[in-house]
Amino acid sequence: MRVLKFGGTSVGSPERIKSLLSIIRSQTSGELGKKRQIVVLSAVSGTTNSLVEISLAYTNGDKQKAAELTKALHEKYKVFVAELFSTEEGLEKGIDLIDYHFSLISMFANELFTIIEERIILAQGELISTTLYHLYLTEIGVKSKLLPALDFMKIDEDNEPIVDYITEHLQPLLDESPDDDLFITQGFICRNSFGEIDNLRRGGSDYTASLIGAAIRAEEVQIWTDIDGMHNNDPRVVKGTKPIAQLSFDEAAELAYFGAKILHPQSVFPAQRYKIPVRLLNTMEPSAKGTLITHDSERGKIKSIAAKDGITAIKIQSSRMLLAYGFLRRVFEVFERYKTPIDMITTSEVAVSVTIDEVRNLNDIIEELNNFGTVEVDSDQTIICIVGDFGADKHGYAARVFESLKHIPIRMISYGGSNYNISLLVETTNKVEALRSLHNRLFE
Repeated sequence: MRVLKFGGTSVGSPERIKSLLSIIRSQTSGELGKKRQIVVLSAVSGTTNSLVEISLAYTNGDKQKAAELTKALHEKYKVFVAELFSTEEGLEKGIDLIDYHFSLISMFANELFTIIEERIILAQGELISTTLYHLYLTEIGVKSKLLPALDFMKIDEDNEPIVDYITEHLQPLLDESPDDDLFITQGFICRNSFGEIDNLRRGGSDYTASLIGAAIRAEEVQIWTDIDGMHNNDPRVVKGTKPIAQLSFDEAAELAYFGAKILHPQSVFPAQRYKIPVRLLNTMEPSAKGTLITHDSERGKIKSIAAKDGITAIKIQSSRMLLAYGFLRRVFEVFERYKTPIDMITTSEVAVSVTIDEVRNLNDIIEELNNFGTVEVDSDQTIICIVGDFGADKHGYAARVFESLKHIPIRMISYGGSNYNISLLVETTNKVEALRSLHNRLFE
């Protein structure tokens, strides 16, 4: 069984929704019944942002604005439905569906609005897109079964998905429909430990697909977006980038964490744990091979370059640090107290430098760090991450990286913490030049 996830742009218009069936059929060698598939859909592109705006208006007590935003989104969906369905019966069912969901959203004007109501509103996008697609398939005579994600997707009190629960509740739904080959479900949404409607936050629909793949031990998870896989550099600023044919899970996670927007760094962890291959594919170019992510890594190659902006570097310098037992622990505890993750770290006998991308509590963090010594802060920094085979037995790769950046000031270097990357910190003003120079030296 395969799990196919389609993102917001892949269902962003009636034309694109109609094209999904040919992609689904192509994954079964042209015969829909040959291989069972679960299709995970995101909300139609732009919908979640609109629902966030509506929720914010309700939170602020601006019911009039919420009503206006709701009406505007409702009107867009009326046009969407009119273009999607070609029969009177199909159109009537589509209109009834969106009328129901937008009536539900409007009802919150009469209630106390809390985080619980906000999550219910945010869930409507996926509930609409999946049901519309199910109704469309019914209209054209293609059999499918709608599986409500709220019946089997659940997170615990720490907001972590419960894979065993998903298996326990999803597998019976599949078993009771042995003659069905195409199942449709929602990405992103779930229930929390209290049984309330909630969402997965990290990775959204990609996370859902990975969790389902792990729960049913799928043959493969496919993530369909508007990009033909991970590229070996940022195609927005570097010419001549190419998709990467194969990555290991660790390499993909490094790239995703350090700037490759096609994938959330944590979204494939469930698939990795259960050794389910993940394939990144392009709905706009279905014949493209995309990127295959597995446990295996191609040896002796530099794979890709990624960049992460919005970085702040903090250096703590103190002569007391020399041979001081527990010094680093006390420094890290400051960041832990303020729930601020650290991206990079470098140390010497008298100083430690770290980078963060969450600056909400920066002033409080600096105030506490001043107790340890002199603190310097540099903002507007970018982490450049070069991913590939950087094992201890390899030689020459690091030299090629540094040679290509000899004309660019480097603030920090992280090398050896992983066999898969070298990370460098540069000023954001030097980012584009660094990416292009690395690309020319490493790939051209």
